[in-house]
Amino acid sequence: MGSSDSTLVIGVLLPDALGTYSDSGNAVVLAQRARWRGIPARVLDITATATAPPTGCDVYLLGGGEDSAQTAATRWLARYPALPEAMATTAVTLAVCAGLQIMGRSMSDRSGHTYPGLGLLDLTTVPGRRRAVGEVVTTCAIPGVGQLTGFENHQGVSTLGDGLQPLGQVVRGVGNGTLDRSGHPGDGVVADRIIGTYLHGPVLARNPALADHILQMATGRTLEPLELPDQHALRRTYLTRSAR
Repeated sequence: MGSSDSTLVIGVLLPDALGTYSDSGNAVVLAQRARWRGIPARVLDITATATAPPTGCDVYLLGGGEDSAQTAATRWLARYPALPEAMATTAVTLAVCAGLQIMGRSMSDRSGHTYPGLGLLDLTTVPGRRRAVGEVVTTCAIPGVGQLTGFENHQGVSTLGDGLQPLGQVVRGVGNGTLDRSGHPGDGVVADRIIGTYLHGPVLARNPALADHILQMATGRTLEPLELPDQHALRRTYLTRSAR
């Protein structure tokens, strides 16, 4: 892991800009689920005031934000090229909503301006005709994770390149607003070291199996399941609510 004392280091990138939907809560979930298994964990808030952002984190988290915050975040990240390189090659990165769009090649706003993304994924985003708001259920492409639940609030339509796979097939909701290779609507993306989604919630609080998958990738360990009855009850509540 990222430090000599085997502490899992979780970097929350730009929570001062990309914190609209409480996506920083994903760090709390990862850290606690690691600690319950005896794995020390530390959360770093990496704000826009950082002049030497750490490149040795085990996990990086990006959240959602408005268009202006998104473009400012992209410019800030691009100033430190070693950081995006680490996000894509040595760490595990979870990018939510605006964070997902930032990972791509380009983003367009409602006035027609196109801005470069970080180019870590072959993905482009343009505004849709309608804003997607509401509960979402998808079937996750990662084996063993099962269904994902969350809520979306975005106008972006994201198109994946031919070599990319959505994180999930949409059962209910909008997600990326585009179809995957099999003709199904998809949400997010799953790549080698990057997972992206439009799901808020925070997504890892709603979907502990996805949180554990990220922890396994970051630690290189096989993790035993956690027996948490309240967690299973909450999952049933969200899945039942979303099925109505």
